[in-house]
Amino acid sequence: MIACSTLFPVFAQQEENVPAPEAPEVPETPETPETPETPETPETPEAPETPEAPEAPASYADTVIVLNRVEVIETPDNVKVTLGENEVLIIEENGDTVKVILGSRGISIVEGENGTQIKIIEMEDEKKSHHKKKKKFRPHYAGLEIGLNNYLTPNNDMQLPPGQEYMDLNTGKSWNWNVNIIDYGFGLGTDKIGIATGLGFEFTNYNFDGQNSIRKDPVTGEIVEYVPDYAGNITKSKMNITYMTVPLLLEFQIPAGRHRIHISGGVMGGVKLWSNTKMKYTISGEKSKEKAKGDYNLSPLRWGVTARVGYRAINFYANYYMMPLFKENRGPELYPFSIGLALIPF
Repeated sequence: MIACSTLFPVFAQQEENVPAPEAPEVPETPETPETPETPETPETPEAPETPEAPEAPASYADTVIVLNRVEVIETPDNVKVTLGENEVLIIEENGDTVKVILGSRGISIVEGENGTQIKIIEMEDEKKSHHKKKKKFRPHYAGLEIGLNNYLTPNNDMQLPPGQEYMDLNTGKSWNWNVNIIDYGFGLGTDKIGIATGLGFEFTNYNFDGQNSIRKDPVTGEIVEYVPDYAGNITKSKMNITYMTVPLLLEFQIPAGRHRIHISGGVMGGVKLWSNTKMKYTISGEKSKEKAKGDYNLSPLRWGVTARVGYRAINFYANYYMMPLFKENRGPELYPFSIGLALIPF
C-alpha cells in the first residue's frame, strides 16, 4: 500500500509532465482574390472655348420711333432726334457740336478751346450734306380745286342739238369745287415716279343759261324742261350735284431748280351723294326762290380721265367723264368735263 501510494504521485507527476497533444492547425482561409480595379473612365475632353463675338462696328445705330412721328437715332458718335415725316424739327448732337434745325433755318453751337461759337446756318445746303435719309415719293393730289363745268355731246360738241337747248349752260357761273382731303402715294423704285390715290368730294353746279329749270316728266319719267307758270323773271336757275371721288394716278416729278414740276394722269371714279335744283324768280314784283331735291335720273356712278400739272403749290387740272350725266335714255346724252386751278399745300 505504501509502495502504491508512493508510486502514485510519481505517476501523477509523470502524467503532469506529458505534454498535451497540440491541436491540429486550422487551415488558413484562402485569401479572397482582390477585385480587379475598375478601369478609370477616360476624362471627357474639354469643349473648345467659344470664340467671343466680334464687337459691333462703330457704325451701328439704335433707332427708336415714337408714334410714327418722332425718330431718335443713337450711334457711338452722335444722337439725332427728328420730328415729322419731312424732318420739320431736327436736333443733332455730335461731340462738342449741337445743331437744332427748324424748317429751312438752323443753329449750330460748337464748344471748343476758344469758347462757345453760335452760328446761324441755311439748311438748304445743310440738308444735302447731313440728311442721309432716303427721300420718299410725295404725291400732289390733296388740296382745294376751283374750276368751271360744262359738257359735250356724243360728237364732242358744246353746241346742243335742237330740243335740248334748255340744258345750255352759263359756263362762267357753273362752278366746280373739289376738296381733296387726303392723298397717298408710293414710289416706283424712286422718289420721282409713283402711283398716287386719295379721297375727295366734288361739288358741281350747272347754271342754266335760259329762263328754265329741269324736272322728271310725271308720265314718261324722262328729264324735260321746267318753267313754273307762276314765276315771272327767273334770275337764277341751277342744278347742284355732290360726288365722292377717288383717283388713280401715275405721277412724274421733274427737278426744276430747288423744286419740281409734277405731272400726273389717270382715271377718276365718282359716287353721287345728293342732288337738287334751285331757282330764284319774281312773283308780282316780289323775289322768291324754289329748291327741289331729287335724283333727276343722274348716273349714280361715273368714271373718267384726269390730267394735272403744276409747280410747287400752283397746279392745273382737267377732268373728262366717259359716263354720261344722265342714265341711258332717261335724259340728254351729255358728257361732263371741268377745268380749273388747284391749290396744294407745299
